[in-house]
Amino acid sequence: MEQVKVALQAMDPVSHAGLAALLQFRNDMIVLRSNQRQDADVLVAAAERLTPDVVAGLRRAGSDVGAPIVLVCQEILEAELMTAVECRVVGILPRSAVTADRLAHSVRAAAVGGGVMPPNLVGELLKQVERMQRDVLAPNGLNASGLTPREIDVLRLMADGFDTNEIAGKLCYSERTVKNVIYGVTHRLKLRNRSHAVAYALRAGMI
Repeated sequence: MEQVKVALQAMDPVSHAGLAALLQFRNDMIVLRSNQRQDADVLVAAAERLTPDVVAGLRRAGSDVGAPIVLVCQEILEAELMTAVECRVVGILPRSAVTADRLAHSVRAAAVGGGVMPPNLVGELLKQVERMQRDVLAPNGLNASGLTPREIDVLRLMADGFDTNEIAGKLCYSERTVKNVIYGVTHRLKLRNRSHAVAYALRAGMI
């Protein structure tokens, strides 16, 4: 099994040493030194609370390291969940419940694109996503994918092999409108061309 490379971040040396002690002797993981952070597959961070300073540190780490984050914390409020997710946090473990096995399980899950959170936090996170969909996205004609229904319709027809003229005819749009829709999607999502847009939408489950 390939070792998961783990970087550590904590507000104090004692917490940092505690995280290292839980992970450093596992055969399936390697704890990186501070000058190796850029190579990390997963970042494990420890904090008492999700204070503004901790959030700023997580944002910097997420940007610098570019890896998913497992957060070990004493307490996290339900209202702070979306902030944590925006900081690339995919796993949350209460400090009082952390064991070497639980932490390792969360790290492995994060390394393969998964996440681990207490059930009550998962339920609250889903409620917050639902509220965002209802209060923010839907009033602006968007869905959770960030695409409008018109953009989804155009992408689906592109995926079926139709050209601009045919898409315009099927959707009763002008060719200029179809071209503007395609340009808007590729520009906003930073995609190279139509084929890239279709591939992106298919992989993300948008169409």
